[in-house]
Amino acid sequence: MDDVTVAEIDLEARAPEALEVQAVAFGLGPEEVAVRLQIVRRHATLPGARAFGALLGDGTLVGFAYGMPNDRAHWWSTVIEPYLDANGEAHWLDRSFSVTELHVHPRYQGVGLGRELITTLTGTSPLPRSILSAIDSETPARHLYRSLGYRDLARRVAFPNTALRYAVMGAPLPLPAPPPRGA
Repeated sequence: MDDVTVAEIDLEARAPEALEVQAVAFGLGPEEVAVRLQIVRRHATLPGARAFGALLGDGTLVGFAYGMPNDRAHWWSTVIEPYLDANGEAHWLDRSFSVTELHVHPRYQGVGLGRELITTLTGTSPLPRSILSAIDSETPARHLYRSLGYRDLARRVAFPNTALRYAVMGAPLPLPAPPPRGA
């Protein structure tokens, strides 16, 4: 995987490619991709939004991560706030960098790209902590986040329009630097 580099990307311009990666990695259908494409393009224009891609030598996107300073007025924050508040963790909504999406194409998983993407993305933030949500089950993603210092702030979080439950996780920044890929 030495031919894969992580670099900042123009999320708005590369949103269709990013959603192709997410569709394969997360099992999304065409209708859901179309809805998410509009959301990603809107997020790309928000203050402080940053995106990084895992790119092959020919520029093909095989992974991406994006996020922004958290804003309590954003939809995601309004959904998770009651769960965090119930656990005494609502302060995590302030002065936090939100990792909005992180996906790696299955062919490129397991070699450290997810770790490199999230540490590079959060490493650009001057904020003291990071928050994210992940499916509330024991997945490789949850294992990755825990290995980076994320801990559960709330579990069994219900987002509208999905039967899946999510965990909201938080970690102090900076995250530990990743070892060289493949090490």
